Amino acid sequence: MAQQARRFATAEDVKAMEAERPWEERNVPTTLYGLLSETTAKFPDRPAVTFQITSGPKDKAETLSWAELKGKSTQAANLFRSLGVGENDVVAYLLPNANETVISFIGGAIAGIVNPINPLLEPEQIGAILRETGAKVLVTLRAFPRTDVAQKAAEAVALAPNVKTVLEVDLLRYLTPPKSWIVPLIRPKNPVTHQAKVMDFNKAIAKQRADALDFEDSKEDRVAAYFHTGGTTGMPKVAQHKYSGMMYNGWLGDRLLFDEKDTMIAPLPMFHVFAAYPVMLSAITAGTHVVFPTPQGYRGEGVFDNFWKLVERYKVSFVIIVPTAISALMQRPVDADVSSLKTAFSGSAPLPVELFNRFEKATGVNIIEGYGMTEATCLVSCNPTDGEKKIGSVGLPFPYTEVKILNCDDAGNILRECDVDEVGEICITNPGVITGGTYTEADKNVGLFADGKYLRTGDLGRLDADGYLYITGRAKDLIIRGGHNIDPAEIEEALAGHEAVAFAGAIGQPDSFAGELPCAYVELVAGAETTVEELMAYAKKHVHERAAHPKYIEILPELPKTGVGKIFKPDLRKMAITRVYNQTFATQGLAVEVASVIDDKKRGLVAQIVKTGEVDEEAVAHCLGEFPGAWEWKQDA
Repeated sequence: MAQQARRFATAEDVKAMEAERPWEERNVPTTLYGLLSETTAKFPDRPAVTFQITSGPKDKAETLSWAELKGKSTQAANLFRSLGVGENDVVAYLLPNANETVISFIGGAIAGIVNPINPLLEPEQIGAILRETGAKVLVTLRAFPRTDVAQKAAEAVALAPNVKTVLEVDLLRYLTPPKSWIVPLIRPKNPVTHQAKVMDFNKAIAKQRADALDFEDSKEDRVAAYFHTGGTTGMPKVAQHKYSGMMYNGWLGDRLLFDEKDTMIAPLPMFHVFAAYPVMLSAITAGTHVVFPTPQGYRGEGVFDNFWKLVERYKVSFVIIVPTAISALMQRPVDADVSSLKTAFSGSAPLPVELFNRFEKATGVNIIEGYGMTEATCLVSCNPTDGEKKIGSVGLPFPYTEVKILNCDDAGNILRECDVDEVGEICITNPGVITGGTYTEADKNVGLFADGKYLRTGDLGRLDADGYLYITGRAKDLIIRGGHNIDPAEIEEALAGHEAVAFAGAIGQPDSFAGELPCAYVELVAGAETTVEELMAYAKKHVHERAAHPKYIEILPELPKTGVGKIFKPDLRKMAITRVYNQTFATQGLAVEVASVIDDKKRGLVAQIVKTGEVDEEAVAHCLGEFPGAWEWKQDA
């Protein structure tokens, strides 16, 4: 840990790191408890995690040292074991960010298998995940004003009788007067309809020993986490993560990025792999301090307004960010001393070039864009810290990660490997990929691996001559709204239930803030009539996840279809790009329009723009730079 970082500038540097020794011979701990113990022994009194419930730069905050974090994580692990959780049993948590969330993540993975769940899901989806994982224990919130997490948890546990114990975290302890006086008076009631035993999390762990585990730690690699993907329709997929994948993510952060003197600010949710692995596991490995502002992270009240002041308060060196947050921050002045900043890391969704340039100009700090996925225990690639950062690329594959661009059949047989700059399916293998056992349900692993080795990501992309990876599309058709994955099938199935709808096609339309927003195109049953307003209301009622509610619906005489009758979504995407861009041009008074949208083999869908009058080309570039998609001036024929 806290190794001297090797230069990370080119693909040759990556090969040099791999040539030092095979991954299996790297001296990394086998288990999370072993890793945490090593870091604590080196930096017992250094800050590990900080949480503040409100966003003010002088507001109350709680910081745990590495010794304190290890002690509380040990207590949590001992508590979970006392509640019947063995190595193959599941501890789930349904929590916003707090120090207890970090403790639950670490303690759950030490005692058994930890299962973080997105609190934004509806109770039915949460219950489905709890049933799928067989969770015995759920850590969640005690009822608290302005959040319905406790109510959702109660409904979900009623649908999952396998949950025997509910441990409640009370956020009241983070508040100061007068709020701490008011909350007990207005705390909402939480009628419990389930049979699980309810306990206070902090009181329960306080009764456990903190100096050692009451049980023998694992001696070998094992599955230690379940992360769900989606969860918006029916049964979500649940991906398995082993200790070895966790250690790999942590090793990358320690070797290439962080040390014990660094501080990260990470307003990202601990139910997501980005916060769990590139952030938390890297911090545990390197001894880095992590700051979590507000339970909702970037969604928290005042976080954007106070963000730069928080950077100054904690002398933050690394910002962990997503494109929607960059967009919001760039609408505010940099009103504090941010000279401590070294780098910002962006993931979860494509980054528009205009945001990249604006952030660099405002802060003097480069953004490093990267790529990861839940099924690979997160990290796959990033633009090199010491080398060329190609805007639009997700950088070089990390050491010990092999990326291939392949054409495969449905069974995973490789038809051929693509040439340089040729688009195909991105397929990967690394220490975070569990070959053949990515998902808990065996049926979902069928056809998932190319040649029985390379995880098929479902993303389309290419590798350039320098080894940089570009993502050009998604074979799976997912809509990514601000880094949140939305399955278009949920929208389509809901709209298809309307008596007037014959076919529905849902896609992500470009958005300058969220990257994509869900929209839908429908074809009506012959002779049927309905209105867009009626379909909007119907979708709002029948699409269970709020984030998946379509922002735009259009009725077409006939949807574009393939030769075998499937809806041809590239044409729908072209229509959406044309509509959104032209509306934006009109709003900003720019005399240009989209003449066509072409499908470029290297760049995906590209909007071709023409002038309709006198126009400032730089203003057009700034306008379109707000969107993640590619564009170009249309040349005269």
